[in-house]
Amino acid sequence: METVILAVVIAVVVLAVLGGLVVGSRRKKPLPPPPPAAPDITAPPAEPHVGDEAETPRDEPRRTIEEVDLPDGGSTGVAVEEPPVVEAPEIEIPEPTAGRLVRLRARLSRSQNALGKGLLTLLSREHLDDDTWEEIEDTLLTADVGVQPTQELVERLRERVRVLGTRTPEELRGLLREELLTLIGTDFDRTVKTEPEDRKPGIVMVVGVNGTGKTTTTGKLARVLVADGRTVVLGAADTFRAAAADQLQTWGERVGAHTVRGPEAGDPASVAFDAVKEGKEMGVDVVLIDTAGRLHTKTGLMDELGKVKRVVEKHAPLDEVLLVLDATTGQNGLVQARVFAEVVDISGIVLTKLDGTAKGGIVVAVQRELGVPVKLVGLGEGADDLAPFEPEAFVDALIGE
Repeated sequence: METVILAVVIAVVVLAVLGGLVVGSRRKKPLPPPPPAAPDITAPPAEPHVGDEAETPRDEPRRTIEEVDLPDGGSTGVAVEEPPVVEAPEIEIPEPTAGRLVRLRARLSRSQNALGKGLLTLLSREHLDDDTWEEIEDTLLTADVGVQPTQELVERLRERVRVLGTRTPEELRGLLREELLTLIGTDFDRTVKTEPEDRKPGIVMVVGVNGTGKTTTTGKLARVLVADGRTVVLGAADTFRAAAADQLQTWGERVGAHTVRGPEAGDPASVAFDAVKEGKEMGVDVVLIDTAGRLHTKTGLMDELGKVKRVVEKHAPLDEVLLVLDATTGQNGLVQARVFAEVVDISGIVLTKLDGTAKGGIVVAVQRELGVPVKLVGLGEGADDLAPFEPEAFVDALIGE
């Protein structure tokens, strides 16, 4: 019994000691600080109104804007850079077309050594035997006159020289002039048709092989028309050559002609159609359509050229289809002419590069081949070197004064 009581006493003592330790440790921990007192909030001073002093507002007379001295904007203001002014290209006044071929006779006469001057030299011989007449034939053939026209001309010359008997240089020159004019033809209507009676605008399409100068010719033709008092819209239907539309637009800007163009490699027929449409809306006199340089041996491309023609004719019939030929290509140009004539019904010829080394006989050959007249000739690189073809001035340049 005593043992049990002793154990209980020991347990009570142990529990009392442990309890004291716990209470002591709690008393050693610092109490959390009391919450801070709410700060005193002072209202901010009122913002001064426009014209008020920052201190005590005072009643003062107000000044009108006319009485206030404003700073000089040129000295204290912020400089604002103005956008650059794009100046419109200067409009050129083309040279009048009347008598242009006569004025350019000096350039054209460079071809006389191959034809006119050579013929006069041969015809001036004292005795015209068979060998001389063969030389005359060779001279004509070399000048690209063509076989059939050459034979006709030689026969007429032989007959007239036989009847004439004695021959002075003046008589020979007159004789040769008459026969060459007969061969070239003075009864063709060489007017570029741009003024249909029943409507506006006149529609002209320019076609030809790569490298003949179609785009340049189209631009120069625009100058010819503007010089004659016409208004023009240009259609850049050569969408396969990136520079063609830019080149044509530059030609148009020089004379104030609007250019219609489409995306590169776009549909040429669509561009041609839009050009005629805009020409109608603008009320211009003539629409000139520049087409791509077609290789005449490519059937698909020639078919596409026919498509351009058909699409344009949904507006109105074409008034002119001008075939541009390089005069220096000679008889090769006739092959091109035949194929183009089958596709688009050529109505006129433009001969470029007729000055210099070109052979004047191509005028005869191409007219005989197609049955259509040469209407324009290019005699140089200048902007106004495209001239209406005048048979008399042409022959006079070939045989000299």
